[in-house]
This record gives sequence, C-alpha cells and structure tokens, in this order.
Amino acid sequence: MDFIKKSWKGILLCICIAIPSWLLGRFLPVIGGPVFAIIIGMIVAYFIRKNDSFLPGITFTSKKILQFSVILLGFGLNFTDILSKGKQSLPIIIATISASLIIAYIIYRTMKVPSKVSTLIGVGSSICGGSAIAATAPVIGASDEEVAQSISVIFLFNVIAALIFPTLGGALGLSNEGFGLFAGTAVNDTSSVTAAAAAWDGIHGSNALNDAVIVKLTRTLAIIPITLVLAFIHAKKETSVDSKVSLKRIFPFFILYFVLASIITTVFNLPAEITAPIKELSKFCIIMAMSAIGLNTNFVKLIKTGGKPIFMGFCCWTGIAFVSLVIQYFLGYL
Repeated sequence: MDFIKKSWKGILLCICIAIPSWLLGRFLPVIGGPVFAIIIGMIVAYFIRKNDSFLPGITFTSKKILQFSVILLGFGLNFTDILSKGKQSLPIIIATISASLIIAYIIYRTMKVPSKVSTLIGVGSSICGGSAIAATAPVIGASDEEVAQSISVIFLFNVIAALIFPTLGGALGLSNEGFGLFAGTAVNDTSSVTAAAAAWDGIHGSNALNDAVIVKLTRTLAIIPITLVLAFIHAKKETSVDSKVSLKRIFPFFILYFVLASIITTVFNLPAEITAPIKELSKFCIIMAMSAIGLNTNFVKLIKTGGKPIFMGFCCWTGIAFVSLVIQYFLGYL
C-alpha cells in the first residue's frame, strides 16, 4: 500500500506519455513509439523537474517495468533460438566490449579524464549502460557525482542511437538479422536497444526486436566477470575500501525469468493466439519504460559537466558500432 501511495503519480505520468507515444508510433512507424516516448518524456521533464513526488514511480517504470517487458518477450521466443543467437553473437560481443574498454583506457591516459569516470563510461558503453554503471560504482568507490555524470553521458548516446540507428542500418543495407546483431551489440542500454529495434521493426515489418534482445541479454551477462575483475583491481589499489561483491546484487535476475518464459513457450509449444497479445503488452511496457528514461534525462546538466567525458562516450560509442559492423562483415553476416 505504501508503494502505491508513493509511486502511483510517476507510473500514471509514464502511462499518460506512453499512450500517445504508442499511437504516434503506429501513425509514424519510421520513428516508432519508443522514440516518441523518449522525446516527450524529456520535454515533460523540463516542467516537472522540481516535483519529487513523481520520482518513485518514474524510477520503478524505468527499471522494473522495463525488465517486466523483457520477460514478456520471452514468451514469444523459442529457447533453442536463444541458444543459437547467443552463440552466434558471442564473437561480436567480446570484440565490442574489448574495443570500448581499450578506447576508454587510451582516452583516460591521453586526456586525463578522471579514472573512475573513465571506468564507468567504458563499462557502461561496453555492457549495458546504467545497469553496468550501477553495479560497478560501489565496487570502485565512485561518488554520486561521478555516477550521475557517467550515466548522463551514456543516456545521451542511448537517445542518439535510438533515433539514428534504424535509418543508419537501412542506409548500410543491413538485413533484419544483421540489424538485430548491430542493435544488440552497438547500443549501450537495454532500453535503447529495444527502442532502436522496435523502430526498425516498425519500418520494415520485421522481428529484429527478438534478436536484439537476445544479443543484448547475452551481452549483459558480462556484468559479472567485468565487475569481479574491477573489484579485485580496486581491492589491490585501495585496501581500505570494502570491495566485496554480492553476486545476488549484480546479477540481472530478470534474464533468468526471460529464459524461463522462453522454455515455457518451447516445452508447451504455445500458439500465436496466446503469445501475440503478450508480445503486444511487452511492446507497450517498453514504451512506458522509454517515457521514464526520457523523464530521467537532463541534457542541461549533462552539458555543464564538461566535454571530456562526453568525448570519451562518443569515442566508445562509435568504436563499438564500427567494430560490430566490421566483425559482422568478416563473419559473413552482412
């Protein structure tokens, strides 16, 4: 009851943004409902910035509703497809994560970007945006200001990717499968992966969203080894800081539920009459989550934080996109 009392205003606000965004997305599929939700959310955020009563519901929507939408997507996927797609994307995932971390380290050394900000941007760009930053920050002892700065940078390029990647993919002549791999490996955060892939599906009438989500969830698992390595490194540098890592805290458990939903679909061979409405509900929940992401994005604050972190985020982002396309080309996916 207390949760409802605190969160209902923010959740209702996200629904009020999601409904027109969903309708606009159907009218203009070239843009898509998720992108409309991000843009409208950012506009609305300007007028409610000082009203904290919306914050609990917005936070719940951007985190839990997004995870719920991904779980629902599992009901439309065959588990054998998840295994094959994850295996197919693994070389690209390893290459893009390595590229982002190397780029972040080079810029950290050459431009003297603060080490903790560099680590957060590198990890956030290479794995899964805000979730990776949230998991990494306590391990390396990052301050709230460093976390906010890093997340703002990641969100900036998340929004840009969601807006331009569907058009870029079309210009490059990517297949539906190729764009799923591209979005899943080259876009930072789960929210923007789903936004970009949903927009592509709206344009091409395809089902790249499933592929993109599978690839992104496979990539998200890298949170565990990366965070554990960083914990070890930080423990060596600053023994006074508690560097113990709770696997229960950092592991993205919604992935397990996504897999379970897929297993149910596979084992019971659920028909389209059951899975199709669930997938539509999932897409609406994604749009709701995008509205919350937009409401949480403050570009004015981002600009004031300085150019070096933004430049680092740009280099990591473009580096990942380039490596993803190059590896796809050499593997024969393009």
